[in-house]
Amino acid sequence: MASSARALEWKFSQVLGERQPGEKVDEIDMISAVEFESRGDYLAIGDHGGRIVLFQKKDRKDSHPRKVLEHTDYIVTSPPLYCYKTEFQSHEIEFDYLKSLEIGEKINKIRWCANPNSSLFVLSTNDRTIKLWKVSDHKVKINEMDSNVHVASENALLSERSFLNDQRKPSIPKGYQLEWIAKRPRNTSTFKESSNVTFDIEDFASSRCRRVYSHAHDYNINSLSINCDLETFLSADDLRINIWNLEVSNQCFNIIDLRPVDIEDLVEVITSAEFHPACCNLLAYSSSRGFIRLVDMRQSALCDQNAKLFQDRETFGSKSFFTEIAASTSDIKFAKDGRHILSRDYMNLKLAKNFKLDTHSELEVTVHDCTSSSPIQIEFKVSNTNGSLVLHWGVIHQGRNDWSLPSCHPERTQLYNNEALRTAFTKLGSISSLKLEIEDPEVQFVEFLILDETANKWIKNNGQNFRVQLLEQDYLIQHVPISINQNVAVPADLVQIEFEEARRELQLELDKGTSLDQLRENLLKRDTSKKSSQQLEAENYSRNERIHRNKMGITEILNKNVAEILKEKTTQISKVPTVLELWSKSIQEQEGELVLNQKVYKLDNMDLRVLAIESLGRKKVYLATDHSEPLILHWGLSRKAGEWMIPPSSAMPSDSVLLEKSCETPFTKGLIEDQFYQAIQVEIDGDDHIGMPFVLRSDDKWIKNHGFDFYFELDIRSVESSEVVGDGKGTAKSLLDRIIDLEAEAQRSLMHRFNIAADLTEEARDVGLLGFAGILVWLRFMAMRQLIWNKNYNVKPREISQAQDRLTDLLQNIYKDSPQYREILRMIMSCIGRGGEGDFGQRIRDEILVIQRNNACEGGMVEEWHQKLHNNTSPDDVVICQALIDYIKSDLDISVYWGTLNKNGITKERLLSYDHAIHSEPSFRANQKEGLLRDLGNYMRTLKAVHSGADLESAITTCMGYKAEGQGFMVGVEKNPIRGLPSGFSGLMEFILKHVEDKVVEPLIEGLLEARVQLRPLLLNAHERMKDLIFLDIALDSTVRTVIERSYEELKNAGPQKIIYLISLLLENLALSTDDNEDLIYCLKGWNHAMELTKQKNNQWALFSKSFLDRTRLSLSSKAEYYHQILQPSAEYLGSFLGVDQWAVSIFTEEIIRAGSAASLSTLVNRFDPILRTEAHLGSWQVISPVEVAGYVEVVDALLAVQNKSYTRPTILVAKSVKGEEEIPDGTVAVLTPDMPDVLSHVSVRARNSKVCFATCFDANIFSELQRNEGKLFGLKPTSGDIVYSEMEKSELEDTSTDEQSSSSVTLVKKHFSGKFAISAEEFTSEMVGAKSRNIAFLKGKVPSWVGIPTSVALPFGVFEKVLSNDANKEIVSKLQFLKDKLVGGEFDVLIDIRETILQLEVPIELNLELPLIQPHFTVSTLHHYWLDNPECINWITLLQVQELKEKMQASGMPWPGDEGEHRWELAWMAIKRVWASKWNERAYFSTRKVKLDHDLLCMAVLVQQVISADYAFVIHTTNPSSGDSSEIYAEVLGYPSKPTGLFIRSSIIFRSDSNGEDLEGYAGAGLYDSVPMDEEEKVILDYVADPLVMDKNFRNSLLSSIAQAGHAIEELYGSPQDIEGVVKDGEIFVVQTRPQM
Repeated sequence: MASSARALEWKFSQVLGERQPGEKVDEIDMISAVEFESRGDYLAIGDHGGRIVLFQKKDRKDSHPRKVLEHTDYIVTSPPLYCYKTEFQSHEIEFDYLKSLEIGEKINKIRWCANPNSSLFVLSTNDRTIKLWKVSDHKVKINEMDSNVHVASENALLSERSFLNDQRKPSIPKGYQLEWIAKRPRNTSTFKESSNVTFDIEDFASSRCRRVYSHAHDYNINSLSINCDLETFLSADDLRINIWNLEVSNQCFNIIDLRPVDIEDLVEVITSAEFHPACCNLLAYSSSRGFIRLVDMRQSALCDQNAKLFQDRETFGSKSFFTEIAASTSDIKFAKDGRHILSRDYMNLKLAKNFKLDTHSELEVTVHDCTSSSPIQIEFKVSNTNGSLVLHWGVIHQGRNDWSLPSCHPERTQLYNNEALRTAFTKLGSISSLKLEIEDPEVQFVEFLILDETANKWIKNNGQNFRVQLLEQDYLIQHVPISINQNVAVPADLVQIEFEEARRELQLELDKGTSLDQLRENLLKRDTSKKSSQQLEAENYSRNERIHRNKMGITEILNKNVAEILKEKTTQISKVPTVLELWSKSIQEQEGELVLNQKVYKLDNMDLRVLAIESLGRKKVYLATDHSEPLILHWGLSRKAGEWMIPPSSAMPSDSVLLEKSCETPFTKGLIEDQFYQAIQVEIDGDDHIGMPFVLRSDDKWIKNHGFDFYFELDIRSVESSEVVGDGKGTAKSLLDRIIDLEAEAQRSLMHRFNIAADLTEEARDVGLLGFAGILVWLRFMAMRQLIWNKNYNVKPREISQAQDRLTDLLQNIYKDSPQYREILRMIMSCIGRGGEGDFGQRIRDEILVIQRNNACEGGMVEEWHQKLHNNTSPDDVVICQALIDYIKSDLDISVYWGTLNKNGITKERLLSYDHAIHSEPSFRANQKEGLLRDLGNYMRTLKAVHSGADLESAITTCMGYKAEGQGFMVGVEKNPIRGLPSGFSGLMEFILKHVEDKVVEPLIEGLLEARVQLRPLLLNAHERMKDLIFLDIALDSTVRTVIERSYEELKNAGPQKIIYLISLLLENLALSTDDNEDLIYCLKGWNHAMELTKQKNNQWALFSKSFLDRTRLSLSSKAEYYHQILQPSAEYLGSFLGVDQWAVSIFTEEIIRAGSAASLSTLVNRFDPILRTEAHLGSWQVISPVEVAGYVEVVDALLAVQNKSYTRPTILVAKSVKGEEEIPDGTVAVLTPDMPDVLSHVSVRARNSKVCFATCFDANIFSELQRNEGKLFGLKPTSGDIVYSEMEKSELEDTSTDEQSSSSVTLVKKHFSGKFAISAEEFTSEMVGAKSRNIAFLKGKVPSWVGIPTSVALPFGVFEKVLSNDANKEIVSKLQFLKDKLVGGEFDVLIDIRETILQLEVPIELNLELPLIQPHFTVSTLHHYWLDNPECINWITLLQVQELKEKMQASGMPWPGDEGEHRWELAWMAIKRVWASKWNERAYFSTRKVKLDHDLLCMAVLVQQVISADYAFVIHTTNPSSGDSSEIYAEVLGYPSKPTGLFIRSSIIFRSDSNGEDLEGYAGAGLYDSVPMDEEEKVILDYVADPLVMDKNFRNSLLSSIAQAGHAIEELYGSPQDIEGVVKDGEIFVVQTRPQM
């Protein structure tokens, strides 16, 4: 194209391939797929013969003469030149024997994958099979070519002209060269004769198939699309769309399935599908009916509901065979920006773009393709409209930016003021539509507004004109872009056009002689609903008492961004230990005693390490330093912090000098590995002293801890944490070590700290979540003033501001690119200020001078503050400024000044510790108050602009924009408002600021949440001012917490509806701040439904609310555990090396949680709990095992931690955590917990069987009282819904031994190998399998026909031992025996090693052997004969096992995993080994040990069943396990709220443990061992509000009735109470296991 004004001209630039005139082209050589690589560097072509040819772009030098170029007024460029690179056979003809169908080799689609290295990756597909190809370049040299050599070629048509061919003449005129040689026969191409010729070929490309993705489509694949996450891709056929992971070829996930139950009901098929180019959760697919559906995969696993539907209006007319063909969309394509969809049918190309007009209405613009003889068509469609609409429009020509009129005016178009055209819409129902035709080829844009004549208002695009682009400058017809051009100024007459009528009326009034004052008064009295002011008033939230929240689906704020905790790479260079580290290690090895405390102090030119150890009742304190000069320790002891006491003479080392209140001791010099150090040892008797204050003296110079005395606590009992601190487990240790090494440099100034933080954040990005956790801990310690902000270094405020700006810019970029880390990045940003360009920081220096000059306060405290600000500004200055403002407002009450400082952590000592200390108090005069309040208020804006990122007012003004205000303040500063904010957002901000101090909090919280919801779309995309948006969102979040905490007193007398509503608001707020918030979203849905129940006065509202209250608690508890897991280890490790106060380390995670959104929600939930329990008539206890007992109270954190312990006296365990899978320790008579394990969980069953009282306490006050009575003797008397407890005298305790029960032993009978490796259900006997298998076989054919029993086979007793006896497993047997010997010796840690050893058994089915097992005609009989003839074959045992299992499974109608591929059998084999290995589970081993069961006699059979992909699972106890009432059936079908997560699995095989140690009389061994499915379960967060079992009463009653009937039938069949497990699939009941109820 010559210039933007020239007409476009298309030319051929290159022809790839040619054929001779009259030559017939074979079908296999016809091209079927073409795809450019994303940058255009490569071109891939596929043909009907299954071949792919790659071409590479080469630079082409311009050949135009200089004179031609000199006379040309435009840039002459040459098109790219594509040269042959390589070709390969991608697909070949296949035959599907199951369907008797030949699958052709034609390439349907080609897609380029991301290139992680220099290799190329191409995804290709035929009708059924997808393949991933890797193409790599190699250096190849070919020597001495013989003459008449025939070189085979798989595709002569697509071969490059031979490099031996000297013909370089163009094949066609106009200088465009052909690059493919004439076609030769398909499989041969002949070089010209040559002799002894040597050629060096630099690049030789080889191709290799890396993955094959097959057996997932029953219909022809028509689409492939790579996701923007570069990890997954989709494949689509006529009826299904599947999602694949590029690295996993053996499984995919079906997300869309259009196949109806009856294929005759099929009305449409999928024609094309494509991922969104920027949002990995979005995809679009088209159909044969002309629909385009946009799908959001976050909504559900099966995307059968589209997020948006695009449909041509014309498809609503009459239909015929031909119209249906014409309407079918054959292909779709997203534009690069992801906001436009280009679609193609048989007649047209169409471009769709949607604009959101208001809450209900939406504008859709479609640009239709045109030919050279037809005009461009643009279709406008506005949905959900009531008024009469007019399009006010014009055009913009190429090379111009101004609005003009088109040359031709469409029908029904009027000229408006010679400036624009107005065309009326046609209204049909609630849809208004319009079509324009643009004939002028020079038109590049159509620009327009929409006038609603009925409402007399203008519809704009966020305050701007709508703009539709028709042409791009480099192409003749480019229909894709439809964009909002916010850089082009809208003409003033168009922006103000909506007010023309109002101006005309005002002018008429002025012409009549009305004064301006009278006119203004009349306007103020006018009805606010008048014309254009109606819209403005609606958006002005600050005038209303309550905002109107936009309706929003809860799932719109759903996040599933999960950050994985990666193991730290261990390839870093090992750090050389310092002399003090060597010294500390030697002391601990020498003493080998209990470490009470250790601390490291990093000073200017030295390190000091202090270590306290307890030895033989004495405390030993060791101090060491690497200081080179002689040192004196000036020290004492204390009974409380801040106290100095003379140490006793027994504690003073030799050469010590006793002073008045202290002692001085010289350090002793020493060497370790030729490194110098100095040390002192002090020994202290007894426990009278808790700390050791000290300072150091070198000659006449005193050395202090940053201006304060050192204080070392003698005993903090950090033994358990010292191991974590020492090795840095659970942290990004190498990054934390870098922080420790750089802390001394960071202490110089905040500029240094922020710059170092930016450098380390780059490293943290590579480490992942734990890396960011380390950065957060470090900066949080800084914000808590535990680290030094400035030391002997003057820095300009603008330099601090620039360093902050650099750090926050980096954090915002990571926030954009890594959504899984957004939650922790928000926490990091909340610890630091916003920063800004250096000018902002400089104003801190300049404007304090303005305050001094304006108010005549050049000396005193203000001058001292000025000196500090001049050299080292910090966040403390915001507090100091606020303290001065409060002091002035209090009529110069100095106590108010100190109160504000102390409340925010600034003491007099801290003011004195600054490099430029503040010694004086403020002392102002009354006549200075007004001016100081004004100027300090303005100055506060400057300080907060740099230091206070999360301050609400500062964050709002930064985002909304402001200009210079105040004389001498922020002069010349103009902060532009953020572009793209929602309409009415400024009014919403005004509302928030106006009502931020209101006592009635609901309207304010609604406004805060509405603001956060409206910000969310901007935060999810790469906005240019992302960090300002993040800081605003943080500020809004923080304000919600502050507001709700302010309302606690008001809520004391609030009704349930109000509390439920506030809980739902706080849940929404927390969900908006959480990366993985799916569980919170479903909690929110539950609370919203509870609100509806209260409004309906449904008598179940309290029970329903209580269930979701418990689920909310569980979710908050999980959140707290997550924070503790990722943050606390880093806090302990860093805190120990950076000299952080122990209290700050101990409560670090607690403080993080307390400062977040979850804390206020937790408080409100806890306050509501007793109210709900009263309303629902629930007691304070749930009694699971009602046994009257007496025992001594023992408080533990978790039952799991003591499950292997044996108590010597009757013990009542008060455990904070009980998960349900633990064992109950010996000697335990009761377990009381606030946790909610299932009534049918393992620990519940154990408690009932062992006659142990087990109950859940819901009252926090009662539970706290029990904890306070630790060590006392209590009696417990359970009732139906309560437990009465009281203290007892020791004499009241009966003299019975707690060991009687545990001393009884259970006898096992050793089972032997029966000679069979697999048996069918008909062969199940007590000598072959356990009770589990026998019971399920017994039910077959005896239960009612509507109860399903899964088909079963088994690996009987003795198979495991027989496999172990195989000579191939000699080493494993030896290792197992060695580990068992250690286990007998009490080394219980080897249990995990035993399990891992068993998993090393290899399946030998594909091992080389003389046995041709792969032959399908081999049977068990054949193998037996083979073994008799070949006894030396060492693998016959496992081979027989495999073959027998295969035959039994196939004979029973079960699928054989090996038929699906080798990898599937490997999964099955691993599952079998895991079942065998579970014999050595900790829980199982200690349970058998407790009853003195001989573990060696325990044998494990394996029950094999096909997994039923169930809707629900259930457990039935046909006798109520709590009350023992045989007339009641107790069944658990849906375990909410204690089960927020469900496990779902594809159709698979499960291998279930079935030992001879289950269901023994007097011992319940069921549930101790593992059942392992062949495939992993998918964890799904459960949405109970959408579950018919919860919400549909009729469905629930019907299903529960069926389950109860099944339980009753099985109980009748056995004649005794039964413990039954089963599932529900599509309403059908399946029983998978039954056993006698214990």
